[in-house]
Amino acid sequence: MPHRAKKSLGQNFLRSGSALRAISDAGKITPQDIVLEIGPGKGALTEVLLESGAKVIAIEKDRLLIPFLSDKFAKEIKEGKLELIEKDILEWNPRDIGLKVGEYKLIANIPYYITGAILEKFLEEETRPERIVFLVQKEVADRIVARDKKESILSISVKAFGTPKVVMKVSKKAFSPSPKVDSAILLIEHISHTYFSGWGISEQKAIREFFDIVHAGFAHKRKLLGRNLEKVSDKETILRVFTELDLSISVRAEDLSPEKWLLLARVLSSKK
Repeated sequence: MPHRAKKSLGQNFLRSGSALRAISDAGKITPQDIVLEIGPGKGALTEVLLESGAKVIAIEKDRLLIPFLSDKFAKEIKEGKLELIEKDILEWNPRDIGLKVGEYKLIANIPYYITGAILEKFLEEETRPERIVFLVQKEVADRIVARDKKESILSISVKAFGTPKVVMKVSKKAFSPSPKVDSAILLIEHISHTYFSGWGISEQKAIREFFDIVHAGFAHKRKLLGRNLEKVSDKETILRVFTELDLSISVRAEDLSPEKWLLLARVLSSKK
C-alpha cells in the first residue's frame, strides 16, 4: 500500500468520480491521443484517462509511489498504454521523450504550490500541448479567467497563449486529505505562440520581452500604467505609443485587456 499524502509535495488525492470524469471529458480525449499526466498519485485520474483508450505518460516525483503505480497498472504498462516516469515535472521536458508541439494533451490534478510554474513552463514551451486541463485552486482559476474583470500578471500570462475557461467547481470534500480551499477544473485551449511570431525577433525573445513589460506594468498597483512602464521605456515614447494605440494616460495595468497588452508590448518593444 502507498504511503500517506505528503504535504511537502502538495499531495491531495482526488476521490470524486464525477470530478475525475469531468477532468477527462474536458480533455476531449480520443484513443489516438497522447495524454501527459503530472503527479498521478494513487492513479485515480490515470485510471479514468486510460479508459479513454489514449496513451498516457505519467510523471511522478514521489519515488515511493512508483512501485505501487507499477503494480497497479502492470497490465497497461506491459501493453504500452501507460508509461511511468519518475521525475520532477519542472526538471523534465516533453522533448526528452520526443513529443512535438501540439502532439499531446496535458491533464492533471497538479500540486497547487507549483501551479504558476507549471503553467509558465508548458505555455511558453516550444513543444507546448494542444490543450491543458488542470485541477487548481478555485481562487486561482477565478483569477486566471478574471471573473472580476480585473486582469493580473497571472491572467495575462495565460491569455497570451490560450483561452482559459472554468469547467466546474470541485469541493474540498472531494479530496483526501481535504485541502483548506475549494478547487476548480481549468481548461486552456487554442494554445499557440501566434501573438509572438510577428515581432521581428525570435518567439522566445519576444516572450521574454513581453513579460518584462507586463511585470513592469504591474510593478506598483497604485500607480498608473504609464508611470510603471517608465522602468522599461522613456516617458516620451510611452506617451507616443499610448496615443498611437488610443490608450488613456490614466489607465491602470489591471484594466487593459490581454489583446491590448500584447499590442502595447509589441509596439513598445519595436521602439527600443
